[in-house]
Amino acid sequence: MRVVLLRIGVDSGSGGIQGPLFRDSSFELIPIPDKFRKRGVDPRTYGNTIGKHGRVLLEYFPDRLREKMRNQPMHVDPEFDTFTYGDPTFPKRRLRKLSKGDLLVFYAGLEGWGMTERPAALYIVGYFEIEMAGRAGKFGPRKLGTHFANNFHVRHQRVFKNQRRRLMLVKGGKGSRLLKKAVLISSVGRDKNGRPLKVVSPAMRRIFSDFRGHVSIQRSPPRWVEPAFVERAARFVRALR
Repeated sequence: MRVVLLRIGVDSGSGGIQGPLFRDSSFELIPIPDKFRKRGVDPRTYGNTIGKHGRVLLEYFPDRLREKMRNQPMHVDPEFDTFTYGDPTFPKRRLRKLSKGDLLVFYAGLEGWGMTERPAALYIVGYFEIEMAGRAGKFGPRKLGTHFANNFHVRHQRVFKNQRRRLMLVKGGKGSRLLKKAVLISSVGRDKNGRPLKVVSPAMRRIFSDFRGHVSIQRSPPRWVEPAFVERAARFVRALR
């Protein structure tokens, strides 16, 4: 069994904000912008999409970004309706080795909405109980249509045609979920130049390991939990709601 941590959602470098975190620890997971061929292809935008909390997603952006982001298509991936995730990039290639029974744990940058006492930090927001994973070429048309039709990279034919050879797909099965309450996973550390950096908190290192000393998770490739911690991490994640 394997457990992997993966960052998702908007951040200061991709979207220009952190996702909103509310007083009861509920949250809104806001997708990153769709930048396919620079203009995007998805009809879902920040200005026409209503989130789980009843607000148009554009409302979570500051005034200075609203006009820019109003008609910006979104890259909705992962999606938690049919539990799929896809990525054609080199750092995610190893995810194709996930197999049934493994866990892919998603975390995102969130910040207090309408309150200052919850500064930007990283939170676990959901997870997939892996059903299957692999390169897109591994799956025939029927399996793609049955299991991955709702994934951003598959539903848009231009995107799929362009990325198929390098596209990695993951399907979550029974037990997969988007959490109702976000779970803090980070604390503030320092990089080699003394600048603040989000790292796995000491408490979470006791659950997920210290990733062989690679505790920075601010912007990182997938983090694979060390084997000695896998069972402990899996119990913790599966208890989250």
